[in-house]
Amino acid sequence: MEKMKSLIEKLEKERMLSKGEFLTLLTTISEEDTLFLRERARQTARRHFGNKIYTRGLIEFTNYCKNDCYYCGIRRSNRNVERYRLTKEQIMDCCGQGHGLGFRTFVLQGGEDGTYSDEDIVDLIHRIKADYPDCAITLSIGEKSYESYLKYYQAGADRYLLRHETANEDHYRRLHPENLSLKQRKQCLKNLKEIGFQVGAGFMVGSPYQTTEHLIEDLFFIKELDPEMVGIGPFLPHHETPFAEENKGTMEQTLLFISILRLMLPNALIPSTTALGTVNPLGREQGILSGANVVMPNLSPTIVRKNYELYDNKICTGDEAAECRFCLDGRMKKIGYELAVDRGDYQKAEQHIKKQIY
Repeated sequence: MEKMKSLIEKLEKERMLSKGEFLTLLTTISEEDTLFLRERARQTARRHFGNKIYTRGLIEFTNYCKNDCYYCGIRRSNRNVERYRLTKEQIMDCCGQGHGLGFRTFVLQGGEDGTYSDEDIVDLIHRIKADYPDCAITLSIGEKSYESYLKYYQAGADRYLLRHETANEDHYRRLHPENLSLKQRKQCLKNLKEIGFQVGAGFMVGSPYQTTEHLIEDLFFIKELDPEMVGIGPFLPHHETPFAEENKGTMEQTLLFISILRLMLPNALIPSTTALGTVNPLGREQGILSGANVVMPNLSPTIVRKNYELYDNKICTGDEAAECRFCLDGRMKKIGYELAVDRGDYQKAEQHIKKQIY
């Protein structure tokens, strides 16, 4: 216990460990040590954010995707999913409803769908910013050119989510078809950082063929990238993919990495994901109690939600937006937190210090 406690305290102080130290932590940590780690992560999040949990209104606007990733339920080869695209008017309706419910960030997420041109995305950004100038816009629409990213940023988009899924080349190859490249994925993340976006990376926990060494590579890649947001969640299989029979990732292992990431990146925005709530009914609450500070209720129309099925048994597909919002509000209050009506922007460490002083 004392050796592990010292490692955790070192991680908290120095915000990083060596590969050997991470290997020791991940392979020998006990239940008691895990509770200590989660407590340190929770205290770190509390110091930076108090009991405020930021909300993002998720709008899944298309489930068409040109890619064929082996783990994803909306992969191109899935002929049994009912495809849809929301119109700009439908997306604006979602934003209007969300704004009335207190959301001050909208996340436009979709498959890599070429039907929406750069001009379409730019027009959407302009419309949302014109109608809701107090709101942030996060995009999560995959790999694009530097020029496309720059157009979105100049139009007013604030953040971009692009999970790298794995930082190991061999592991990446086993999860994706040959036309996709880890080098390109990483370059996209670097481009987004260079342009000025608040950037989100992340990985699946417990994905097929994943080793402890792969996960340590993910931690080193995230430390090097220094993203403003880190989204991780358990791998969950989908019945129409090559990984249909693979084992799920676990809540426990996911919580462990949320806590590690909180100590590595104290002011990062770390969501407690829907996937966590899918793998365990109290998963999102446990994510918050492990150091996460963001939740992402769904604002998509209920008629399409069940079709944005990245994995099986996704929760909240039948709930109205207000139901999702008020359900999460109640869940957070039960564990001593409250949802903030706030953009919830990333703040550098010195900004947190100024807040505490003044």
